[in-house]
Amino acid sequence: MTQIANSPGSAVALELWPGKAYPLGATYDGYGTNFALFSEAAEKVELCLFDADGTETRVTLPEVDGFVWHGFIPNIEPGQRYGYRVHGPYDPANGLRCNPNKLLVDPYAKAIDGSFEWDQSLFSYNFGDPDSRNDDDSAANMPKCVVINPYFDWGVDRPPNHEYADSVIYEAHVKGLTQTHPDIPEQIRGTYAAVSHPVMIEHLKSLGVTAIELMPVHHFANDSTLVDKGLSNYWGYNTIGFLAPDFKYSSNPNPGGQVQEFKAMVRALHEANIEVILDVVYNHTAEGNHMGPTLSMRGIDNAAYYHLVDDDKRFYMDYTGTGNSLNVRHPHALQLIMDSLRYWVTEMHVDGFRFDLASTLAREFYDVDRLATFFELVQQDPTVSQVKLIAEPWDVGPGGYQVGNFPPQWTEWNGKYRDTVRDFWRGEPATLDEFAYRLTGSADLYEHTARRPVASINFVIAHDGFTLRDLVSYNEKHNEANGEDNNDGESHNRSWNCGVEGPTDDPEVNALRGRQQRNFLATLLLSQGVPMICHGDELGRTQGGNNNGYCQDNEITWIDWSKTDTDLLEFARTVSQLRADHPVFRRRRFFSGEPLGRRGQAGLPDITWFTPDGTEMTGEDWGSGFAKSLMVFLNGHGIPDMDTRGQRVIDDSFLLCFNAHYEPIDFTLPAKEFAESWTRIVDTASEPAPETHAAGATVTVGARAMVVLRAGE
Repeated sequence: MTQIANSPGSAVALELWPGKAYPLGATYDGYGTNFALFSEAAEKVELCLFDADGTETRVTLPEVDGFVWHGFIPNIEPGQRYGYRVHGPYDPANGLRCNPNKLLVDPYAKAIDGSFEWDQSLFSYNFGDPDSRNDDDSAANMPKCVVINPYFDWGVDRPPNHEYADSVIYEAHVKGLTQTHPDIPEQIRGTYAAVSHPVMIEHLKSLGVTAIELMPVHHFANDSTLVDKGLSNYWGYNTIGFLAPDFKYSSNPNPGGQVQEFKAMVRALHEANIEVILDVVYNHTAEGNHMGPTLSMRGIDNAAYYHLVDDDKRFYMDYTGTGNSLNVRHPHALQLIMDSLRYWVTEMHVDGFRFDLASTLAREFYDVDRLATFFELVQQDPTVSQVKLIAEPWDVGPGGYQVGNFPPQWTEWNGKYRDTVRDFWRGEPATLDEFAYRLTGSADLYEHTARRPVASINFVIAHDGFTLRDLVSYNEKHNEANGEDNNDGESHNRSWNCGVEGPTDDPEVNALRGRQQRNFLATLLLSQGVPMICHGDELGRTQGGNNNGYCQDNEITWIDWSKTDTDLLEFARTVSQLRADHPVFRRRRFFSGEPLGRRGQAGLPDITWFTPDGTEMTGEDWGSGFAKSLMVFLNGHGIPDMDTRGQRVIDDSFLLCFNAHYEPIDFTLPAKEFAESWTRIVDTASEPAPETHAAGATVTVGARAMVVLRAGE
């Protein structure tokens, strides 16, 4: 036991015990707190404890085992603020950037209180001279880590464990989703508590949502360049705390209160049978490139945590476009990622993860490697391997576009689905064959690796890009508010403004835009695979043509609940219910296209494609570049799935008629062997008339519209 000498102004008398090297971070056990920090570069590590008035007490951690510095202090309780100072070599040319004048965030902090106040002191060099060294003390301008209370009454909480095939994912931003909702108490809008408010849960349930995918909630930093412009990093893809829910989304003012509020949100969503998926950013951190600040890992062990340029370690490999890439070659960087994932599953009860720029995690050396160590660790981990794992299967480095190439237990954001469906409905030529692949689960991308349709997370809209309403209202991006002369954001959006750029009073243009939004929603929800809706698209949300709202924490990006398109919302609910009611739209296996014998409906295939005149599609039809219309038969008796009792799944059969042409087209329904009659149940051009059509009859599908018919006896 060691008696700690207090810093000037501190009245705290502390004892210091050796403690343990595991677990890393600050761990409260009811008697005191164990502190443990990895650094192979360190020569000495000081734990810095902060009183409520900012008084700092420095404690030299007494033990080091396997490069983990550790100590236990009795009577340190939840709410205690802390940070670290790491003494060691400052030699940027060799990848070493220790500087004890910089207070550092614990990479394993479970809560962080406060924001970064951008100041020269946060940087280890002097502005204007990147080769100099700056020794200004940064503590006053740094947020503080917080010791948390790990205890929480989960009650009977259980993960919903929805099958992928039965899932509807809803991508949402905690603040943007809830900030203006009139039925949510003002004091909790924009917070975790608001996401789990009964009116929000009711909305999600009415839409058939089974999982909410939250944009980054790990503690993140607002970029200084944005702050200088009066903007902020609204999206949050600038992580600095992989185990800490960001306090900015908490209505609980107590230090560490964000942890309790986040857990309460998860518990409430689980009670409503809704899963929680987190968008996680393990590919880079907020410390940026060699010109960035020293906030955490850079000052703890720069070469261990970051992928440096081999022949000049002053610089960072950047596969993310943000200045640095996490070093997945190093065991402690990998341990941090895996410990973070396990923590969010076991302690925070989340149900899965969407990995931002996931290709970066496969870059052990330079090229993307599907057998990289990270994927091997996930594969064998008994906790992480059992939750939903969704890859954004690309990064900005060479060979980074890896749609279809992730390991078997992974699902992927299917960027090819987005592009193909957008092209089809805006009338681009030569899209029929690829549209058919996307509609049926993208077998061309996933079947060769023994994956199934659910490997495809289908989406037309995500946070990055136009909203659904803007997709049909703008040909060009309008990002002037971002302060980059409209040079930021994607310029090739595969959008179509329906004849007028932006808002218009033209009733024909507005009617067409409404129809196009319904086309996209119906296509998305009735495709094989897992549909993902971007928050507000079911409501007609607009960002005024801004397709890169990453820096707009304001009315541009927040849902305006007062302008809800109630007709569009009701349509989305109807089609989502249709999907939920009929397993033929959420098959667990790919279509074969082969006759099914006695298992099938009179020996019919599980799927058949028709031209509008009712003849089966030929190779020539698929290759017709000008064709923009087709019809597909889905055999409800040809589903090769079993229910929970081992009984074969049998469903109704359906016809889906797609017309992306600018004029109405008459579709001839198939012969009696497919069905005696057909009833129109969805029509994106109008309210479907309750009429039944005989086999071989003609059904008119409006210009740029989609019709769904259900088979009768």
